[in-house]
Amino acid sequence: MSFGGRIGESLGRGEAGALAQLDARSREIFRSIVESYLDSGEPVGSRHLSRILPMTLSPASIRNVMQDLEELGLVFAPHTSAGRLPTETGLRFFVDSLLQIGDLAPEERARIESQVGARPAGDNLDALLGQASSLLSGLTRGAGVVVTSKDDRRLRQIEFVRLDLERALAVLVSEDGSVENRVLAIPRDLPQSALVSAGNYLNARIRGRTLADVRGEMETARRAVAAELDELTARLVEAGLASWAGLEGQRRQLIVRGQANLLGDLTALEDLERIRLLFDDLETKTDVIDLLSRAEDGEGVRIFIGSENKLFSLSGSSMIAAPFRDNEKRVVGVLGVIGPTRLNYARVVPMVDYTARVIARLVGGN
Repeated sequence: MSFGGRIGESLGRGEAGALAQLDARSREIFRSIVESYLDSGEPVGSRHLSRILPMTLSPASIRNVMQDLEELGLVFAPHTSAGRLPTETGLRFFVDSLLQIGDLAPEERARIESQVGARPAGDNLDALLGQASSLLSGLTRGAGVVVTSKDDRRLRQIEFVRLDLERALAVLVSEDGSVENRVLAIPRDLPQSALVSAGNYLNARIRGRTLADVRGEMETARRAVAAELDELTARLVEAGLASWAGLEGQRRQLIVRGQANLLGDLTALEDLERIRLLFDDLETKTDVIDLLSRAEDGEGVRIFIGSENKLFSLSGSSMIAAPFRDNEKRVVGVLGVIGPTRLNYARVVPMVDYTARVIARLVGGN
């Protein structure tokens, strides 16, 4: 699996070099601090560490190592007399260098297969992705998110329906059963035959293909359109295609499920404020889509932690995301989980990865 934001990208060269030289004892103490934090969310003290470490060390020796880790920027003390918590830099170092990711348990694979993999024939893709998002939310107690491009839906039919003298409805039906409508302005003198001809012309060319493919070809075949159709019908064909073009951000759909899960693990007022900020982030759909889109680059799972990205700089949240592809290996969407920085990365990463592979198999028809 691949992860986003490798340690060399997150830290300066000097810091990265210092981190690489941590001895085995320091790494083990740091690992225990992070794992304890991910489990409880509480600061970890030297006495607790002396009881759980696989080596015999006095609390005083542990405190000396903790001080070294703090000077490296890996941990911090939220209060003067408190134990230590990992910083975002520390979490990134842990994820990139120390995280041990196992495989899913058979029962977890079976649950994903039964709730997502057993997709009924003809089931709407939006419903499938919503189900996958809800499943991830339930399994991880975070918010499940999916973003997909409508341009990658394979098309079945386009129809033009007159609404009144100056408006027509362009109806786009995809193979997955989803339907999109757009209202077009038309000339008052446009005959009904032009609506029929425009629909026939496009339907002869779109079945089983994506809207992006069809639009691209139409851009290079404007002269052929004009030669085969009369002027009004050709203009209607172009208007119908243009009506689905839009801006890139508008062509991408965001599905979020399970925000309420984020309220179930609050331990302090500052946690409530953090979740409020995260909810505000999730309402900013364009920014969430942009962040998810960064996971389209490369293969496998990517992890984004806290202020490494602008979107979560205030809420201190993390996102684990993976792309899914069609049978032509094109990225058609990204799914993931958003939650606090103390997400159980070792458990969530394989869940996101496996769910993405199940979705890819269904989208690709394999």
